[in-house]
Amino acid sequence: MKKAPRTWMWAFAALAAMAVAGTALATNYSLWVNGRGGGGVAGNYADFTYWGPSSTAAGVNKKAVNWDGYNHISDQNYLIRNALDCYCTGSNWCYIAAHSAGDLMMGYTLAMYGGSSRTITNASPNSAGVCSASGAGTQTGWNIKWVDIAAGAAGGSELADLGDWAMSEPLVSDLKTTTARAMYDHSSTRSTWFYMYAGASGTLYSAVLPGQDDEVVAYHSSGGVSGSSGASFCNPSDWLCNDLTLGTAANEGGRAKWGYHSVKFRDDNEAYNHYTNGNWGGVVSLVRTDMVNNAR
Repeated sequence: MKKAPRTWMWAFAALAAMAVAGTALATNYSLWVNGRGGGGVAGNYADFTYWGPSSTAAGVNKKAVNWDGYNHISDQNYLIRNALDCYCTGSNWCYIAAHSAGDLMMGYTLAMYGGSSRTITNASPNSAGVCSASGAGTQTGWNIKWVDIAAGAAGGSELADLGDWAMSEPLVSDLKTTTARAMYDHSSTRSTWFYMYAGASGTLYSAVLPGQDDEVVAYHSSGGVSGSSGASFCNPSDWLCNDLTLGTAANEGGRAKWGYHSVKFRDDNEAYNHYTNGNWGGVVSLVRTDMVNNAR
């Protein structure tokens, strides 16, 4: 006598296969957000012109989130939101790396839009860098594991204050120290950690930038130091100003860091400057190494 087919076993197997397939669709991405000057084509997530050779390893499934690096943060921010909607919704998660004014851009994005409703997309961008709805509905904010910041300018730069850059650039007005610090609540990161990498090989503008600097931003900015204006912070070997501390601890003198900001690298040997030099150089080289090793 033949046994009846175990249909329930086949159904269970089918459900298990579907679950495995669904898990396989989950993908991690490494998003790179440029700073002042731009260089890459907006909406082209394969264009790493700003950073260096596109063949260079820079984290799992790396994508270049290009904006013009010239206009106001608020005017260009839609490009960052487009990228986050594409790659950081649904079952997909993102690691973020940002350089210089890209720090201001990412902080602004999370503070202003990180609590908004986002459409879950298909992670397949069109020529403008926009992804279509996947049919899975919406979610609040984005799926971001953490943000690495190289030479962050979210605290502004005294070079913008004093007109060392072309003042006709709208972005330069955003980068004034008091303006950058008042633009949004820098501690409102939606509980996403910003890991700061601060360079200190600056010499050219040492009379303009307070404390240690990388020739573009001082430690008060690259170290995520709170307050309504900049201040002088240095390495422990320098007795002329207060130390920038590692991690989340308040700095020497009592000035705190912004919430969810942690100094991961302080350039005690004064070896890293601000510039990528078209080859993932300067402080960016340290962030790239971290993304390669940990963004998986």
